[in-house]
Amino acid sequence: MYRNVAAATTRGGLPTDSGDYVVTLDQVPRWSDAEHRSSLEHENEDPTFPNSYFHDPLTAPAGEEGSGNGMLSRFPVDHEINLKIYLWRGNPWNLEVDAVVNSTNENLDEAHSSPGLHAAAGPGLAEECATLGGCRTGMAKVTNAYDLPARRIIHTVGPKYAVKYHTAAENALSHCYRSCLELLIENGLRSIAMGCIYTEAKNYPREPAAHVAIRTVRRFLEKQKDKITAVVFCTTTASDTEIYKRLLPLYFPRDKLEEEVAQSKLPSDVGDENGETIIDERKIRIRPLPKKTAPKPPKAPVDLPVSDVGLIRRNSSYLDSYLDPAFMSLIKDPDQRRKEQWEKAAQAQSGWNCAKMLGFGELGGPPLSAAEEYSLHSRYLAKANSVNLSEIAEMKIVYRGGVDSEGRPVMVVVGAHFLLRCLDLERFVLYVVKEFEPLIQKPYTIVYFHSAASLQIQPDLGWMRRLQQILGRKHQRNLHAIYVLHPTFGLKAAIFGLQMFVDSVVWKKVVYVDRLLQLFRYVPREQLTIPDFVFQHDLEVNGGKGLIVDPRTKYVYHRP
Repeated sequence: MYRNVAAATTRGGLPTDSGDYVVTLDQVPRWSDAEHRSSLEHENEDPTFPNSYFHDPLTAPAGEEGSGNGMLSRFPVDHEINLKIYLWRGNPWNLEVDAVVNSTNENLDEAHSSPGLHAAAGPGLAEECATLGGCRTGMAKVTNAYDLPARRIIHTVGPKYAVKYHTAAENALSHCYRSCLELLIENGLRSIAMGCIYTEAKNYPREPAAHVAIRTVRRFLEKQKDKITAVVFCTTTASDTEIYKRLLPLYFPRDKLEEEVAQSKLPSDVGDENGETIIDERKIRIRPLPKKTAPKPPKAPVDLPVSDVGLIRRNSSYLDSYLDPAFMSLIKDPDQRRKEQWEKAAQAQSGWNCAKMLGFGELGGPPLSAAEEYSLHSRYLAKANSVNLSEIAEMKIVYRGGVDSEGRPVMVVVGAHFLLRCLDLERFVLYVVKEFEPLIQKPYTIVYFHSAASLQIQPDLGWMRRLQQILGRKHQRNLHAIYVLHPTFGLKAAIFGLQMFVDSVVWKKVVYVDRLLQLFRYVPREQLTIPDFVFQHDLEVNGGKGLIVDPRTKYVYHRP
């Protein structure tokens, strides 16, 4: 599929017309051999690629830049490291290196991978990616390279970018590059070609991302340069190429002149020893214990046995004199802490006895803290992403709709499809967590069809409380409304119980809807996939008042 070409064809990393060539490292010029950029010595950037439209959060504010005179360089000249850096204009897939990097999404699917990778690697790549169980943002996983000239493909997931959370996105992106380099070493590989991990779809601005990429690689090579022979930065657009040519001298200066100029042009924050952004508020501060004059320990009487003397010397008042009171306030006897937990649980259990007597189920146990809910949600989500839940999906109990009248995404729940006798509740919870995860990140809506659901056995409120704890507080905060179609008296009583005993915030967002036409005021008809029996139930309950159902399209029209 690939063929070798002469070095002249790819001189200076220029793109070629054909995509089926193989380029070896000796055909790509090293960064140290590239001609020096004269623009580095001038303050004005290339007007061909203006960046003034977007504020660069990495740029040092006025007055914080140094003159470079008398300052210690943060990235001194290192010729050994510079010999390992390459800049290549073209796709990484054509390079004969040990590993190439694929920027993808959490599912590692072909549609969101770097353009051209799967076509070049062949169908085996997609099959192997499907067995990996996804990948978290900032992490990386490795597969075979199949038809590529490289030996391995390292897949990583870049973060979404928002100016408000640029520090978190910055550190996640830095972790992407570092994870790829760590995997390279762990697999006994020594050369890697890395494209731009950030994507336009995730709104990451090009230049700030390039700063993160280059400085992370520099910091990593400072520690592991003996284990890596080559890092190739690959660009596919003229703007990316221009940015990398302009920024590489800042982090990989080739002589003292570039090093001096870089001191005045580097951002004020170039990260820590790993290249990650430093957040002063989150630094761990260790202060020395206050100096105290420790009183002399009480002398033991001569006639006391040795064991009694030990008890006196270990007296708590004696130890307190050596310990900071602020530190002592953090210490609590484990038995005492466990006793308090039991008392708290017993108190909560006795408080919910009335709910259990009314048939609402087991609602005992103390409420979970935010950290406990987050940990619980993370465990369920990780397990849900690692198992096949296709049989739950086929039951069509929960599925995605379109958007409501104000553009919020909609999740549809069909009560009549909830067959408790033949449903594994634990696997159903995993499926719910997996399906709800993309929606609960922002405001969303639930539409619940209770049509004919009263004929089925429904789970008790204790199970509903547990499900809500697993979904977490983000679900509670971002849920806009729950539109319940065709509610019954029993359902309204159950929801009243949920409001009283489970969560008054979430369940007070319930909006009862008696007919389809009323529901369509909140969620347009074309945004919902509605089962046939729901239309039939609506006709039976409301007698067809005010609507006509087209038997072919299932659309509902006003009766003239």
